[in-house]
Amino acid sequence: MLTRRSLLWGASTAVALGGAGVLAIEDGMLPGRTRLNSALGLDGPDGTVPDIEPGPTVSSSFDSAARGTEVGWTIARPPGASGRLPVVVVLHGRGGNHATPFRGTHLALDRFLAAAVAGGVPPFALASVDGGEAYWHDRADGDRCGSMVLEEFLPLLREHDLDIDRIGFFGWSMGGFGSLHLTHTLSEARGGTRVAGVAVMSPALFRTYADTTPGAYDDAADFERVAVMHQQATFDDVPLRVDCGEGDPFCSATREYVAGFDAPPAGGFEPGGHDVGYWRRIAPHALEHLGNALVD
Repeated sequence: MLTRRSLLWGASTAVALGGAGVLAIEDGMLPGRTRLNSALGLDGPDGTVPDIEPGPTVSSSFDSAARGTEVGWTIARPPGASGRLPVVVVLHGRGGNHATPFRGTHLALDRFLAAAVAGGVPPFALASVDGGEAYWHDRADGDRCGSMVLEEFLPLLREHDLDIDRIGFFGWSMGGFGSLHLTHTLSEARGGTRVAGVAVMSPALFRTYADTTPGAYDDAADFERVAVMHQQATFDDVPLRVDCGEGDPFCSATREYVAGFDAPPAGGFEPGGHDVGYWRRIAPHALEHLGNALVD
């Protein structure tokens, strides 16, 4: 319930933050809570990029019939790895592209991968691809982003001597949703590639179409068609890790999603926002989860 005390607290906090706007309390959450927590130093420490030499990466592009455009991709291997490696498909967040996961100014996942393998995690490759802003599913405008990943990108990875019989998915924000959705899509196909493990950080989950980010879905029917909030059974045989910062705007929906499991997935909730500092803190745990899942 919105109380006078809550209103006064919100108003005083807004003033303290330089008149950033009127704040209101709703279900224990603050609009703009990520920004507020960051300003007050409540998000916990930022993760740091490992001081280690990364393994080799290769990048190129292909003409995607599914997306109707040229699509870039990157494959990162750990240092010293040879032969046919298992692979984790990395799905970027909104506004990103295939290069984003490996940029030193972003997640620098090639360095986190090198550190994970140096620490004893079984070696595997990371492979990212351009997903645009289609929320990793096929859209009415002809951008068949989900089909691109499953029907075009996975066969390309096999051509680069990667094992796609059992893969992993790793994503954050939009890519977190995409990882959950595409795992469900593959499980429904019941043939070919199987998902061995999934890790998502700050997944962009919405309870209803009215809650969604503009442009994320075509309409309410599209939202219902690909919604993952009640698809926990997909992960009965797929090890899943879910992490979300307590100051993240997706935290409430993510808690509801996690509560839908009979046994909670790995991961959890801790101070953090919807930002690179939090994702860098979680990345080592996510990569360890995926590396171990690929060999189980």
